[in-house]
Amino acid sequence: MAVTKEDVLEFISGLSVLELSELVKEFEEKFGVSAQPVAVAGVADAGAAAAEQTEFNVILTSAGAKKIAVIKAVRALTGLGLKEAKEACEALPSTIKEGVDKDSAEEAKTALEEAGASVEVK
Repeated sequence: MAVTKEDVLEFISGLSVLELSELVKEFEEKFGVSAQPVAVAGVADAGAAAAEQTEFNVILTSAGAKKIAVIKAVRALTGLGLKEAKEACEALPSTIKEGVDKDSAEEAKTALEEAGASVEVK
């Protein structure tokens, strides 16, 4: 006589909580598995948080060949003096804008790239 899934479920439904707990432990030991739930929800939450990012940082990664044009662009974007803008272009990577909205970050990135710089928005 073959045992069906229904027979197994009927048998399990007649067990006490303690007996069922012991049965689960025996399954874990025999088959090398765990009855603990897998934390997949954390991965989905992290993806949703990344999709909802509202503040961005504009980071200068390279001043490129046209360093003077990049310094001018940095001064225009930040209001820094010549010395500070030059230092920002030499001490790479350098955060040019911090905590700005997406549109402002993209505008700054475009301005710096047009001047010849390499830029990341994070």
